[in-house]
Amino acid sequence: MPDPRGFLKITERETAKRRPVDIRIRDWKEVYEPRDNSVVAKQASRCMDCGVPFCHQGCPLGNLIPEWNDLVWREDHAGAIDRLHKTNNFPEFTGRLCPAPCESSCVLGINQPAVTIKEIEVSIVENAFELGLVKPHAPERLTGKTVAVVGSGPAGLAAAQQLTRAGHTVAVFERDSKIGGLLRYGIPDFKMEKRFIDRRIEQMEAEGTRFRVGQNIGVDITWEEIRARYDAVLIATGAAVPRDLDVPGRTLEGVEFAMTYLTQGNWAVDGETVADQISAEGKHVVILGGGDTGADCLGTATRQGALSVTTLAIGNQPPSERAPGQPWPTFPNLFEVASAHEEFGERTYLASTVEFVADGNRVSGVKVAETEFVDGKRLPKAGTERIIPADLVLLALGFTGPEASSLIQQSNIEFDERGNVARNKSWATNLEDVFVAGDAGRGQSLIVWAIAEGRAAAAAIDQWLTGATVLPSPVKTTDRPISI
Repeated sequence: MPDPRGFLKITERETAKRRPVDIRIRDWKEVYEPRDNSVVAKQASRCMDCGVPFCHQGCPLGNLIPEWNDLVWREDHAGAIDRLHKTNNFPEFTGRLCPAPCESSCVLGINQPAVTIKEIEVSIVENAFELGLVKPHAPERLTGKTVAVVGSGPAGLAAAQQLTRAGHTVAVFERDSKIGGLLRYGIPDFKMEKRFIDRRIEQMEAEGTRFRVGQNIGVDITWEEIRARYDAVLIATGAAVPRDLDVPGRTLEGVEFAMTYLTQGNWAVDGETVADQISAEGKHVVILGGGDTGADCLGTATRQGALSVTTLAIGNQPPSERAPGQPWPTFPNLFEVASAHEEFGERTYLASTVEFVADGNRVSGVKVAETEFVDGKRLPKAGTERIIPADLVLLALGFTGPEASSLIQQSNIEFDERGNVARNKSWATNLEDVFVAGDAGRGQSLIVWAIAEGRAAAAAIDQWLTGATVLPSPVKTTDRPISI
């Protein structure tokens, strides 16, 4: 274990510092300054090596957290990345993007700030890449079986890497021009630069995974055709259908879905030409939705030069400490200050959107009212209406499920009562050679759940193709996310 008295000697939680606001909003680079390995090692020494490590319960991947904390403290970089990769294909993604339910479950967090698990995780993998410790792991033999993975987000990539290493010939199909799905086109560079995706794709290509970009399954290739070409198909397309808001003025110009806005912004940052790009430059922006997507919109609008940004949330402002109904080790709903919130804009809670105000065919404002709860329902309170000026309104209200039209038209695949692709305990759909993992089968969830489901689905597919598997299966389809 790390220093047996580490949590007694070092009681303060210390993570990498964010770059000064006035500097970082001028570029799209990651907001954090370089991490200090000596600080990371000291923070790792705070791990108590608990007899029952509840951080394992908090992490769907089952990360061996106490083990790699000990190895970081001992400066055993090779051992640390080996332990980390045993359960997580892409710690550079989760270490930057996961809300860290493991930290909420940390036993030390009962009476001290939790161990900086995310910070340690991303430090392990960055040190490993810098030291040349991350290498391709090509299969020893090929099985002769072929698998098509549809979708190149975290679930699809995790499944593809696992299946390739098991000896199957795997092709990942992506409808956009580059691999990564929402990792590339939904996450702004200030949260995760795309070079981290590119270097992992290089490793996967060296292992034998094949990538097919610009291929929209259901349009360019039918579902029947792809099933005929491959022994197994994994649907990992995510939950891409955004939740809409049915209020007067919804069809006005300037009222846009958040993901459309973010995708175009990421294309532009990547150097692509975007015709009629939705931009916040010189505009008053209102964002509906106070979650991570809303914060991503805020940070993007700030860097594009918005005049003002107001984020509206219909619920109460979360507490800064655990509520009685969310005790340790559950994942609490807490008030969080993302990097984007430090930079610009205002946040308003208990705000119900009543109407989008028009100036001709364009939006000019958002009429809001205070939210009141009546019989458990959130309703606008009469007499509290006001108008917030807005040239651009972004709907960041979450997602309702996967895009289903081509699947419905081209196959007899079944959906569950929540609109997701239905699957059994073996991750299989009602079509025996078609499987599903990630948000397409679970609904909108966390990146750690996507990777965990991708790994588990890979094990199920390997079992179905060969009759046996040595691939780990970290979760069951009956598991539910701790929080979304």
